[in-house]
Amino acid sequence: MRIESSVTSVTWIPSEAIKGMPKMPFEMGIAHYDEPPPDVIEDIDALRERDAFREANILKAWVDVDGAGRITDYGHEGRGLIGVTRMKIGPKTMAFPAVKFPIIQPEPEVGEGWVRFVQTAGGRMGLPAPRRVRGKPFFQVSSASAWTTLQLIIYADGTAKGALTGASPFPRHWIYDHEGRLVEKSGTIDFEKWYRESYGENTPWGGEDTPAFVTAVESELEREISWTAMRGEKLKRRRIEEGATLVEQGEEGNDMYLLLDGVLEVEVDGDPVAQLGPGAVVGEMAALGGGARTATLRASTPVRVAVLDAETFDEDALAELAATRRDDD
Repeated sequence: MRIESSVTSVTWIPSEAIKGMPKMPFEMGIAHYDEPPPDVIEDIDALRERDAFREANILKAWVDVDGAGRITDYGHEGRGLIGVTRMKIGPKTMAFPAVKFPIIQPEPEVGEGWVRFVQTAGGRMGLPAPRRVRGKPFFQVSSASAWTTLQLIIYADGTAKGALTGASPFPRHWIYDHEGRLVEKSGTIDFEKWYRESYGENTPWGGEDTPAFVTAVESELEREISWTAMRGEKLKRRRIEEGATLVEQGEEGNDMYLLLDGVLEVEVDGDPVAQLGPGAVVGEMAALGGGARTATLRASTPVRVAVLDAETFDEDALAELAATRRDDD
């Protein structure tokens, strides 16, 4: 019996993700941020044709299992896709093909009843990006590199498990399972680190990967709320340093927050109970319950949030959100 499975990552640039001088082309409309990828991917090649992402890493693999449940053979397939950099200059749009790096596929690791496959894919913009960098040669002309490293374990019982194990600090990486469903997200973006350090030896092609910090996917209702909020009036932003708190349990407040970047740890009575990543909407319990916070939200990483006015949302929607996450605010 042959068991096939896959895991896919999609890399894209969310709004407001670029800092300093490099963001000027984005603010001027010469370059563009990306819309969030879909919750379900049906045709990855069609998405690439629509310029809907910057890179994609598709790891596919299979194992053959005999009647006794032993793995008798296995194979590693997969590919990487890379987009183009489109620049709007006056009335015209010019496309600059990106530089695609060779796919890295180490020899699969075989265990008792399982096989572990690993694949790294990525590249960089075709346009030069002259800048000062950290470490020799202290100046780099080529743009910084972006990549993801995926892992896929296929078991003899027919199950499989995919994960993001390494990734460039920028931009955002979303992970999809064998059915094309969104299952994980990278939790943080560090543009400065990426811009100054992700080149040459500081990449998997130079022998060094960066561990990935992943978080669970937010609910469909949270995505609907965030979509509506981000396309309304300009929202106030707040930045919270690692270790600092966004809200404290017991304090008064009825603002809600959309987590734009970073990871929040939820603490109830001093005990951690959950972690929340980009896309999560928090604060609805206090808004519904008279303004008293029911949990402490502490930044596990540097965090950026948008402040939401609870009064602009339907109370039934907030009650539904609160029912899915009783202890998150």
